[in-house]
Amino acid sequence: MPTFVYMTRCDGCGHCVDICPSDIMHIDPTYRRAYNIEPDMCWECYSCVKACPQNAIDVRGYADFAPLGHSVRVRREEEKGTISWRIKFRDGREKNFVSPITTKPWGEGIPELKDVAGPNKDMRDSQLLYSEPKYIRMDEGDLHTLERAGLKLKQGVYY
Repeated sequence: MPTFVYMTRCDGCGHCVDICPSDIMHIDPTYRRAYNIEPDMCWECYSCVKACPQNAIDVRGYADFAPLGHSVRVRREEEKGTISWRIKFRDGREKNFVSPITTKPWGEGIPELKDVAGPNKDMRDSQLLYSEPKYIRMDEGDLHTLERAGLKLKQGVYY
């Protein structure tokens, strides 16, 4: 479901441009309004929709769950601690979905990389990711527990 911008609501603040991971949100130099330059390349993360302070960005819904003539709106409300979705059908019916925010507050999850020690040679040679959380790494005891439970190791994956 790619995003689109309501030009009458957009004030050209650029929040959507800054946060878009696929770099497809741009500001038109003439009108100073945001627009999606490649809707087909949208990752559908909706970061731009959630970051827009003017609620100027909406989502085009797929026909399999929302018929033509509808609108889909997602809103991140940090003060309430929720993310809500509103689907408005062309016959006027609305469906609202509300979920709790389970992520960290905006900007809090970004570490100061200058304070983090770089990977050593063993870490670079390992299949694990650098700075991978310790709780998903397994030690020998964990591996024996998986084997006792009947799981088998095949090409580095237990199944």
